Amino acid sequence: MSRPLELKNPLWFNTPKGPARAHFLIADNEQDLLWICFLQDGVCWTFSNQDIRIMDNATIGRTGVDKLGK
Repeated sequence: MSRPLELKNPLWFNTPKGPARAHFLIADNEQDLLWICFLQDGVCWTFSNQDIRIMDNATIGRTGVDKLGK
């Protein structure tokens, strides 16, 4: 198993468990990435790329991302 890469700036994602902030990334294989995320209540979960979507962030001009892929 690959070592986790700590993200310099955590990213907010929409996940099946609700909003979560990704702090680590594991590139375990060439097919999928694993994101180690903390939910707002502090619980830690690992999600694959197919299970998460980046959240809007109007401050940096990233809007409408929830509409991508639909």
